[in-house]
Amino acid sequence: MMEGILQAPGKRSRSLIGIALCIGMVVLAVNSIAFVLGAGQPAAASTTSALRGAVPAAPTARYASSELPSPGASLALSYSIKFGLFSLATLATLAAVSRRTSTKRRSMMSGSCEGGACLVPVSQPGEGSQNESGVKRVAVLGSTGSIGTQTLDMCGHFNDRFQVVALSAGGSKIDLLADQIIQFSPAMVSVGSEKALKALKVDLKSKGFTGPHPKYFVGPSGLEEMARECPADVMVTGIVGCAGLLPTVAAIESGKDIALANKETLIAGGPVIAPLLKRHGVKLLPADSEHSALWQCMQGCPPGSIRSLIITASGGAFRDWTKEQMEKATVEDALKHPNWSMGAKITVDSATLMNKGLEVIEAHNLFGIPYDDIRAVIHPQSIVHSAVEMEDTSVIAQMGVPDMKLPILYTLAYPQRLHHDGSSLQRLSLKDLTGGLTFKEVDTDKYPCVELAYRAGRRGGTAPAILSAANEKAVELFLDRKIKFVDIPKILDAVLSRAESEGVILDNPTEIRHIVEADAWGREAAAAAAATQC
Repeated sequence: MMEGILQAPGKRSRSLIGIALCIGMVVLAVNSIAFVLGAGQPAAASTTSALRGAVPAAPTARYASSELPSPGASLALSYSIKFGLFSLATLATLAAVSRRTSTKRRSMMSGSCEGGACLVPVSQPGEGSQNESGVKRVAVLGSTGSIGTQTLDMCGHFNDRFQVVALSAGGSKIDLLADQIIQFSPAMVSVGSEKALKALKVDLKSKGFTGPHPKYFVGPSGLEEMARECPADVMVTGIVGCAGLLPTVAAIESGKDIALANKETLIAGGPVIAPLLKRHGVKLLPADSEHSALWQCMQGCPPGSIRSLIITASGGAFRDWTKEQMEKATVEDALKHPNWSMGAKITVDSATLMNKGLEVIEAHNLFGIPYDDIRAVIHPQSIVHSAVEMEDTSVIAQMGVPDMKLPILYTLAYPQRLHHDGSSLQRLSLKDLTGGLTFKEVDTDKYPCVELAYRAGRRGGTAPAILSAANEKAVELFLDRKIKFVDIPKILDAVLSRAESEGVILDNPTEIRHIVEADAWGREAAAAAAATQC
């Protein structure tokens, strides 16, 4: 199939070139015949005039009689001009045909996403395989969180390939941020408050740091300013929730590629983010495990070849619990993820499987695949991180140990594959998988959040933003022990139903403020639902 795709444009181009050359030969022949037949006409005309007694016109004063151009010379000059113009026209035609053919070939080879706009780069065999010798400059938003620390692990391991130029942290782990500044010497650092900045400087001094100090930014506006100003080639967005949306927009507008680890940015802001990416020519590179896996599986797939996407889920902390047992689940229970080491919010999302529902929305926005062709399955071993089903029924899966450093490294190094010595990233040994790999359908009665995500995604507009914000608030209330675990989906259902009945959902958001307003409404509605129902 790929061979046919590559050959077809070549055949069309040869046909067009042949037609152009034939037309050129005909025009040249006509001009040549006209030149030969008309070569003697001026002399004959002169003789006829003399026989009739006509007096030839006197030469103009600016020519001596010996300098007057002969009729034959005029015709030769005219023919030469025509021939030159025709040659230029022929060359222009051939160039246009060649450019059109090349453009068609590139468009046919540019990606394999279907059903909508694909936001991620998808290369074909032989494309992007050249060695990149330069150092890639990296900014990390949320550097003290799970994504941030693992990103810096990879930057430290490959310090000849990546240079850390900017870090941001809210301020809850100042000691760790100070260590990161000492190790990586970033040019810019953003913290959540003046209090956090003061504590950071004290901590740096106590650790013997003598500078030079980075340029500091404070608060949400400072984070946005740093995202815009920092000299990074790629920005890793590891900030949880909608807080990462505005700095991500600032980074896109300043031309930085985005390594996306923040689900909410695209889930909530997808209708606004997608046009920005196109306008500024920025690459969006998935850094979370499932979407990185799908992205890796798509490399080299020809257009029109994808049937469906399969997103795997570990099942979270309660995969072996019954629905009745989950009624008594505590915060400590929910945070005991069996496979992954993640932050508190995403670990709770894994327990409710809301993370998988949100990933379905994100996959739809990233790859342009219809919701009916995206499904989630429970895979307790977390070895297959996701898979792509092709039109010919074959399935391409990406496998690896459950370690976020692998998708992060792939995103940072794309389109290269860097050799890792295994010191900080374990290699997968198939012979050790003695327990096998198992898969099962998601029980939506046990995990109602998955269906809520499909519902919001299909509704579109600002519905995903409202659901995502409501989920953040509900998880926050659960972690603060103000609601029970099983109250989370009840609150989300109430918020989504209220948004639908009150006409709050905006169908076509075009500005960031629309997303921010939807986010605020979702949080307030979740708090109100918790107060009345729980």
